[in-house]
Amino acid sequence: MLNKLLAWVRKTGMIRPGDRIVCAVSGGADSVAMLVALYLLRQKLDITLEAAHFNHCLRGAESDRDEAFVRSLADRYNIPLHVGRGTVTAGKKGLEAAARDARYRFLSGLPGKIATAHTADDNAETLLLHLIRGTGLKGLGGIAPVRGSIIRPMLTVTRQEVLAFLDEWKLQHVEDSSNGTDQFLRNRVRHDILPLLARENPRIAQSLSRTALRLREDEMALEMQCDFTQMPTVSQLRSLPPAIRSRVLERFLKDNGVREPEDSHIALVEALVFSDRPSARANLPGPVTVARSYERLVCLPPSQREEQVALPCPGEVTYGRWRVVCTPASHIQNTGRVFTVCPEGPMLLRPRQPGDAITLPGGTKSLKKLFIDRKIPADCRGSIPVLCDQAGILAVADIGVNQPRAAKLLPACTISFENI
Repeated sequence: MLNKLLAWVRKTGMIRPGDRIVCAVSGGADSVAMLVALYLLRQKLDITLEAAHFNHCLRGAESDRDEAFVRSLADRYNIPLHVGRGTVTAGKKGLEAAARDARYRFLSGLPGKIATAHTADDNAETLLLHLIRGTGLKGLGGIAPVRGSIIRPMLTVTRQEVLAFLDEWKLQHVEDSSNGTDQFLRNRVRHDILPLLARENPRIAQSLSRTALRLREDEMALEMQCDFTQMPTVSQLRSLPPAIRSRVLERFLKDNGVREPEDSHIALVEALVFSDRPSARANLPGPVTVARSYERLVCLPPSQREEQVALPCPGEVTYGRWRVVCTPASHIQNTGRVFTVCPEGPMLLRPRQPGDAITLPGGTKSLKKLFIDRKIPADCRGSIPVLCDQAGILAVADIGVNQPRAAKLLPACTISFENI
């Protein structure tokens, strides 16, 4: 086992000379074997070795027994030990997932690289679990050898080799009573499915684990083809092979707040890519809204829609990304961002509302139709200021003055819009 572990960590480069390695030790067979193996290899690897144990407080006296055992083991080898504990309650994904999350939160706060004792058998079980639940290539890749500061030095070692190592070194370990039940799906896979497959192939755990590692390499190769310097356009996305496109969309969702994009989320965004509607939208967890803006996919932030803002004359206000200045007019001018008008009563700035329309030299159109005709992205339309008074719309920034409301004579007001 020692030679296999040493070859694996050197092949992957997961451990470097001078590293501080903190072994996550539950007290079970796998973690005890890992801790002692790394202790025996510490000089050859040139590492500083520590241990960590998290007491989930789920099994009463048995949980405290496990903690005491790990403390005694660390003392025996004079290995510094970090201990954490917490009360774990079942969340949406169940008790097992909640316990894992609590354990990793504790481990992530420790210095150095965190070594967990996942074996080839664990990797085989994980592959089967993902198959049962439904998965893609990433799920078939099983357990990652390295994930951030988490390393898996035992991933090519089988459980049978672990037990042989413990017997050779006369090492004790503790058993988690929950592992003997069929309460969790992983236990049912371990107790029923893998033994059945082992009748056909006694080395099934190694075979499945090797398959998972190969598929993980394939996934990494596909991921490298998705490393665009900027998000592809809708046309470019349509032309990509589906395997690349789905990965690009998954990365886009992760970068924009969807922590764990599911197949259904990626399918929703892919539907936007192939939609005939250039301003279609999809609501995703987060909450995140992805919008099609003609040739772009954009992620909309939580609503930042501007409310009404009074505009004094003379005066100046900030409206979203706009600075709006009103002054007494010295002459009449009307451009896309400078308007001369004769307001009736107080003026205000507000976002577009249903039914808004404006008369331009080419005729009267709704603002909705104008925004579409001018290809103004849907996510920008709510932030374009509409200038009004008590008689109606005076002008719209970047669109124009409402012709019937344009000043013909002085005195009048000149309103200028400037991007901040």
